[in-house]
Amino acid sequence: MKKIKKINNKTINEAVELLQKGKLIGFPTETVYGLGADATNKEAVLKIYKNKNRPKSNPLIVHVATLDQARSIGIFDEKILKIVKDFWPGPLTVVLKRKDNSKICKELCAGKENIAIRISNNKTILSLIKKLGKPVAAPSANKFGMLSPTSAAHVEKQFLYNDDIPLILDGGKTSIGVESTVIGLVNNNIIIYRHGGITKEILEKKINEKIYEKLNAKASEKSNLSPGMLKKHYSPTVPLRINITNPKKDEVLIGFGENFKEPNLSKSGNLEEAASNLFYLLEKYEAKGSKIAIAPIPNIGIGVAINDRLNRAIK
Repeated sequence: MKKIKKINNKTINEAVELLQKGKLIGFPTETVYGLGADATNKEAVLKIYKNKNRPKSNPLIVHVATLDQARSIGIFDEKILKIVKDFWPGPLTVVLKRKDNSKICKELCAGKENIAIRISNNKTILSLIKKLGKPVAAPSANKFGMLSPTSAAHVEKQFLYNDDIPLILDGGKTSIGVESTVIGLVNNNIIIYRHGGITKEILEKKINEKIYEKLNAKASEKSNLSPGMLKKHYSPTVPLRINITNPKKDEVLIGFGENFKEPNLSKSGNLEEAASNLFYLLEKYEAKGSKIAIAPIPNIGIGVAINDRLNRAIK
């Protein structure tokens, strides 16, 4: 059966039926492609962990379609509520205390009392959730530790002979290209757990206060506070070096800015364009078996998220 299908009412309805049957589906968001399951179905959620080879100590993000739906599964304080009203729908995930009476299966929270929630700015996933009538558990649609997919073909390649994932909805190349920013609240301070599509500077300007960071899980923690905290992640299967201006003869240099030839994350030095192209170009040259070197990326704006992914890829 053909896994990849173009998005229309027929294929969205097909995806909903598969979710209702406990199957997994691949779908686009504005950040990267997700691997979705009915978030109230324990067996389906466990299939996500199994198929991704993901440690059960690493919690999943739950996608919802509305703020009311989010408030039915997580406990929002006024500060977080104000932030999500400014940034949802969009590439922002919030980690909150889980409501005890929600029907979300606890396995996706990795044994924690918290839950990570997001409203994506993508019509496909919003339509899926509304038609399903339930939240969708959805980490990135990749094997654990490997590159996040920004195309349907990349998802299919990673899960080619997999009966648990019979359908991948093709929404083209994703626009942002790196995962969502993940934040939480500790002692009334906003904490970033993962840099992503919304930058720290934008958040600080909006809330007019300092934002703190907790980006790596401690070895002593039985499970991660948030998705995206593992020290090694997002890695190609070929050797990768970063901050390189003079590549070795057997390396492909992926440049950034006008001083570098193609391939180039952004000839104009646009960091948003670079983020959009990051996993796409890494996957392209990984598929060719090439050793990869990447030029220095400014550590500002969304460049912080780019450098975060690259540093985790080589650790």
